[in-house]
Amino acid sequence: MAEAADFQGTSPSPARRWLRRTAALLAGAPLLAGLLQLPAAQSAGAAPQKATGSRTVAVAVDSLDPGVLGDGDTLTVSGTVTNNGRQTVTDARVDLRLGPELSTRSMIDSIAKRTGYLPGTDGSALGGKYVTKIDKLAPGVAQHFSIAVPADELDLGDNGVYQLAVSLSGSTAAQSWEHVLGIQRTFLPWQPEEARTKTKTTFLWPLVSTVHMTAETGPGEQQTPVFLDDDLAQEISPGGRLDQLVSLGRSLDVTWVVDPDLLASVDAMTGSYRVRGDGDTTTAGTHQAVAKQWLAQLQQAVADEEVVALPFADPDLASLAHNGTSVTGSLSQLKAASDVAATTVRTVLHVTPSTDFAWPVEGAVDPSIVKVATSAGADKVIARSDSLKETSGLWYTPSAARPVGGGTTAVVADADLSTAFQGDLTKASSATLAVQRFLAQSLELNLQTSKQRSIVVAPQRMPTSSQAQAMAAALTALQGGTWSQAQQLTAAAKAEPDPDATTKIPYTSSYRSSLRKQQLPRSAFQQIATTQDKLDNFQVVLTDESRVATPFGLAVNREMSTSWRGRATQASTFRQGVEGHLATLSDQVGLIEKSDTKLSGRSATIPVTVQNNLVQGVDHLVLRLTSTNSTRLKIGGKSFDEQPIAVSGGHSQTVKFTTSANVNGQTTVIAQLYTQDGRTYGAPVTFDVKVTEITAAVMLVIGGGVLLLVLAGFRMYTQRKRAAARAADDGSGAADETEGEGENPQSPAERLSEESGTEARADGPQQPSDPAPDTAAENTGPSGTGERVDR
Repeated sequence: MAEAADFQGTSPSPARRWLRRTAALLAGAPLLAGLLQLPAAQSAGAAPQKATGSRTVAVAVDSLDPGVLGDGDTLTVSGTVTNNGRQTVTDARVDLRLGPELSTRSMIDSIAKRTGYLPGTDGSALGGKYVTKIDKLAPGVAQHFSIAVPADELDLGDNGVYQLAVSLSGSTAAQSWEHVLGIQRTFLPWQPEEARTKTKTTFLWPLVSTVHMTAETGPGEQQTPVFLDDDLAQEISPGGRLDQLVSLGRSLDVTWVVDPDLLASVDAMTGSYRVRGDGDTTTAGTHQAVAKQWLAQLQQAVADEEVVALPFADPDLASLAHNGTSVTGSLSQLKAASDVAATTVRTVLHVTPSTDFAWPVEGAVDPSIVKVATSAGADKVIARSDSLKETSGLWYTPSAARPVGGGTTAVVADADLSTAFQGDLTKASSATLAVQRFLAQSLELNLQTSKQRSIVVAPQRMPTSSQAQAMAAALTALQGGTWSQAQQLTAAAKAEPDPDATTKIPYTSSYRSSLRKQQLPRSAFQQIATTQDKLDNFQVVLTDESRVATPFGLAVNREMSTSWRGRATQASTFRQGVEGHLATLSDQVGLIEKSDTKLSGRSATIPVTVQNNLVQGVDHLVLRLTSTNSTRLKIGGKSFDEQPIAVSGGHSQTVKFTTSANVNGQTTVIAQLYTQDGRTYGAPVTFDVKVTEITAAVMLVIGGGVLLLVLAGFRMYTQRKRAAARAADDGSGAADETEGEGENPQSPAERLSEESGTEARADGPQQPSDPAPDTAAENTGPSGTGERVDR
């Protein structure tokens, strides 16, 4: 952001001009004085030396009350002084030093970076009764101080920001004269009157955390969620980071920026949940009451406030723009994350959020980031002024809203205000300095021009508890001040843009290398695409796909989270865990391995079994059995056959396929499941079928044998029939002979038998229709003379 020049939009007062001239005359003094105060340089490898010169004593300003001074106020400055030198400090005193008024924002930044005492620029000690005397300060010893000064004793001039320093002066054995041994600078905003034009300030209050939930759910119908760890419970417990943000934010006029994944995770904790332990073990979660309490407090805090919902799991827009757009489906993941955001916030917080804003990491933008950010429906991108820098030489800080083309508005947050609360603020002195610097920057911004502007403050995404406390302290002082009024983010985005403000998005090459190194690699997006493809293939076969689509769909969104920056190993482990668990579930539906099969004959059936070990049923599957040699073995009359599959949860189904063999030999058969759209599902099962086919010659032999058996049976039947008929005829002839010979004379045959002394053959012709025997009956007696005998 362009810094203000030394002149204002209105004419400065004579006192203000005099102070500026004094500062200009003394501008060269700091360098020389600083050189005189620097300790001797340490040689390479030398042991660390104790602090010397004006850094001998560390001065910490732990509190400055009030942070913004007005008429009738009494300024109270408290803190500690600690002797870091080797010698005891004697006859010491702690003084307040009021420096010159600071006329530009860049001067505030410059002074904040100074160390050591700079004579002439740090102002004169107030002296008198506004000191704390310390007779002796031994090495390593800390001493508390507190100095209270009425505002009218400071002799301040116009509204503005003044340098205020706390110094310790004393003497040591090596330097027995009084001199400054330690100093700490801070800033004193002085605003006794209402500003004629107030700055409209929008402060984003982020509720964002890291990824906590896995794609895994417990067995059974309840689908108990499984968490990576129990860290979220610590964050929302009383005194935790997220608990502090809610407790502090509820009394402030801020715009809440919420990651819906955080809300969904805490909401899941209000019921039964499990926490992953070592290996594959999980333990029951026990923080349901804490989760319910935190959500209740948050619902009350945001009831009448503006809520902005980020896409689900806060996707890393820069990583996606630079490494993910070349991977098919990556932008679809961002769209899905955006679509579910509003629904999640409404369900959990019972408010309707704005989903029009995209927030790249640290507000760093380039054309590709803006394009990706707006591809999912957002038309406003929260940038930062150290990325979208002023190029027109504008001498004041313009309003945040900038039209950047294509119907997109860049909402440019002020970099100095947004980064004021970074770093370790666990010490009261560090927090106090951060608060005073923020207030000084805000007041100086207001004094730049009489033109009203809308300013946005976008702090770090995940402030610590101490950072949140410092932010709240600064906002409380700001909202109680006289130069600023709160404004919602949507209003700031709609504010009249400054015509002289830059609207040119910087080139991609200008994207900071420190941020680029933390991005998700292209391989991460490739793995995400693979997981999504497997998920799509799996869920179409389920009778209740929501049981899988919801937890895994959200887990895929979490794989793109901004929170993985700087945690590449954890990010990779999470992606592998999601893909691995999906594979485990998919493998619960599959074919049972089959041993080799033997077939004898021209046709037979081959059974194949599909097993479903899931809780729910599967449908929309097709089982295909394929012969690799359809000349030898056909399935269903062709090279393959298919049958639809539907298996209830926890059951299996056996499907039989009809086969026909043409040639003896061994054939490999492949069983494979497919989805209805023709995509393979699971691994195939391969087995061999050995065919023993019956040849035509063998069939003829068997057929001939059967025919002979039939003929033999028929012959036996006819022979028995003849014998029965002859026996019947013999019985009736004997009866006739007995009853009367005259009435039934013998036939020529009977007479011939009697003459020859032989009986007629039983198998000879008995009836005219009986067939003749193959050979004549032989006479067992001797042949008569002249009688021919056949041999």
